[in-house]
Amino acid sequence: TLAAARRAAGHLRGAEAGSWESWGPRLKKLLPRRACARAAVETAVFDAWSRRLGLPLRVLFGGAETRLATDITIPIVPPEKAAAAARDIRAFGVRTLKIKVGRRVEDDAARVLAAMGAAPRSRLMLDANAGYSAADALRLVRLLRAEGVEPELFEQPTAAADLEGLRRVRRVGRVRVAADESADSSAAVLRLVAAGACDVVNVKVMKLGLLGAWEAARVARASGFSLMIGGLVETRLGMTAAAHLACGLGGFEFADLDTPLFLASDPMTGVPIARGGVYDLAPVKSGIGVTPK
Repeated sequence: TLAAARRAAGHLRGAEAGSWESWGPRLKKLLPRRACARAAVETAVFDAWSRRLGLPLRVLFGGAETRLATDITIPIVPPEKAAAAARDIRAFGVRTLKIKVGRRVEDDAARVLAAMGAAPRSRLMLDANAGYSAADALRLVRLLRAEGVEPELFEQPTAAADLEGLRRVRRVGRVRVAADESADSSAAVLRLVAAGACDVVNVKVMKLGLLGAWEAARVARASGFSLMIGGLVETRLGMTAAAHLACGLGGFEFADLDTPLFLASDPMTGVPIARGGVYDLAPVKSGIGVTPK
């Protein structure tokens, strides 16, 4: 990916950074199936452009907000470990638990109930990573409700291509559904609109590229969807760039930018993830505000 990004970047030499309408399509042709490489090049160009202008990156996207609070994810672990993780998350001041599901329904329910029992009054997001059938997703929702636990959001309960399954979970389950794997382009967002398949679109820079994520967010918002900003397993550099996009556009209801907290060592310096899971971009004077150590 790095080699592909370097080769593609060489083809953009001499282009005006602010003329992204010109060089962006060229980059996509050079890297048609390498969104991560496109994201790296686009983010580097936008960082350099905003630093040259003496502006924080978020301002290039509108500058609507300066702060964003992330959830923290609890992975597929036994119930006792989920409960311990939930207590630690709340002790860090984070109110939103994102709990991975998508395996055996009864095991998933036990994990969620243990976490919510250890951290009552938390906001609950479920993420199945496309692992359920619609029937299993609905069964999980019923099991949780029987114990008084109400998910605020169910992210990608069914397979990416199963838009009817997403629609069924949303309508029959009376739960808000977020599309992640199903929202891999602006065209895919429009298909979600036509299918009535979700309420929220999870926008990921590393999945769409920076320019693609910007476009998808605008299309999703214009189509009436709420927005979530997410990412892959990334350092603070990538996650803070995503936070700039979300803060620049403003109005993102959900944020899932927690992976820097799980890295064994942090190779970056700059914007920290503060107590409460907060990305505070107000002190950033230019660019992303994060650099390698």
